[in-house]
Amino acid sequence: MEIERTLHMVGGDGKDSYATNSRLSMKAIMETKPVLCKAIEGVFASLSSPAPAKIVIADLGCSSGPNTLLVVSGVIGMISTSGYPKMMELQFFLNDLPGNDFNYVFRSLQQLADRKEGLLEPPYYIAGLPGSFYTRLFPCQSVHLFHSSYALMWRSKVPEELSSGVHLNKGNIYIGKSTPSHVVKLFQKKFKEDFSLFLTLRQEELVSGGRMVLTFLGRKSSQMLAHGDVGTMWELLAQALQILVQKGHVNEEDLTTFNLPYYAPSVDEVTELIEESGLFDVEHTGVFESSWDPHDDSKSNGDAVADCARSADSIANCSIRAVIKPLITDHFGESIVDELFQVYVPLVAKHLEKGRAMYPMKCNNIKINITD
Repeated sequence: MEIERTLHMVGGDGKDSYATNSRLSMKAIMETKPVLCKAIEGVFASLSSPAPAKIVIADLGCSSGPNTLLVVSGVIGMISTSGYPKMMELQFFLNDLPGNDFNYVFRSLQQLADRKEGLLEPPYYIAGLPGSFYTRLFPCQSVHLFHSSYALMWRSKVPEELSSGVHLNKGNIYIGKSTPSHVVKLFQKKFKEDFSLFLTLRQEELVSGGRMVLTFLGRKSSQMLAHGDVGTMWELLAQALQILVQKGHVNEEDLTTFNLPYYAPSVDEVTELIEESGLFDVEHTGVFESSWDPHDDSKSNGDAVADCARSADSIANCSIRAVIKPLITDHFGESIVDELFQVYVPLVAKHLEKGRAMYPMKCNNIKINITD
């Protein structure tokens, strides 16, 4: 599997597209808006006098759809009300892997130009930037603010030992209850390597006093085999794939060799890696929860779900499918997708009979650590 080619959300604006099914991400962006505002205030407070003529903001893993413009318009609105210096210009870079539907993003930009905020806005310019954020993307000390929502859960690639078949994670596509402990450590090691590299690269690109606002879909517990709902979601999808194996519609070897390039870190893992790097100071850490169902705005865990079947259909077809379909199609073929999610929905519904399922989310506002 070539990750940079296949790791992207479903493009366009059809019923399966991420643009149509990105409400969960929208909720996270709205929830973390105060953190982003504080980061912008920190950037302005750190600017030298006279202030620079241009502020550079990059959204890493921007995907496509309304949420991309939600981040951009939010930043413009915050800066417009903060008494920005006259003549200051904003340069936005929207970054994602080359397989992202940038054409949809560019077609949507007119919506941003047409909105009427009633505010005097600074001049702003928007550019797409295809490429992996596990590589250098910008010149040294050229970016004032990085934003990333959820993208850092996706790895640069599956751990080599798993992709080569040296170690097996049979019956699982991520970390499940039957995943061997040494395979768990491979996922953990890969996250540590990738996130440490990410921090090093961004430190080189940020200006002095620059900020990053990073949001993860993670887990509360440091115990991987008790990692809760964020892993259960993928366990249920693995069960659906196993049912298709039993029906003879999926080759068992194909399932055995399929592992998600994904890792949901704990709160402590992220904080410890940032602190160990010595490159950044953590200014804020916040944890909140959101329902699996993107149309359920309750924040109560364990409450009864009024309509498990409807909620399960929303989770499977209005959330998970838009994210995972390209990876499924690349590995198993297009022909299984509809049947897979038909099988997946009742499995999710049965899980919801236990109560509302929640995603723990973690948001960090981190500042570049200025050292002599």
